[in-house]
Amino acid sequence: QVQVVESGGDLVQPGGSLRLSCAASGNIFSIYGMGWYRQAPGKQRELVAGITNDGTIKYVSSVVGRFTISRDNAKNTVYLQMNSLKPEDTAVYYCNGAPRVFDWGQGTQVTVSS
Repeated sequence: QVQVVESGGDLVQPGGSLRLSCAASGNIFSIYGMGWYRQAPGKQRELVAGITNDGTIKYVSSVVGRFTISRDNAKNTVYLQMNSLKPEDTAVYYCNGAPRVFDWGQGTQVTVSS
């Protein structure tokens, strides 16, 4: 019954930056690979960035060079630093295991618009 809570989403202009945070109800980030997912209107949810329990990081091609995933196991928190945001990044962002192992949280809305 692990619960994850995402935060940090906001309305931001193109080219802006946001940092998303994901806090979990248990000490899970040292055990499981974690990822950030997003779901845009009318689109399927996709894995944007993942970090394994060994520290290996992968990104979907569209965010390479712009997004950075990291984790702080002591704080039981995973982050997604998003720079150079584009309108196509607009979505609800979720964190979960990578691959998914937990129930979905509420997510946090990121809107990139002028």
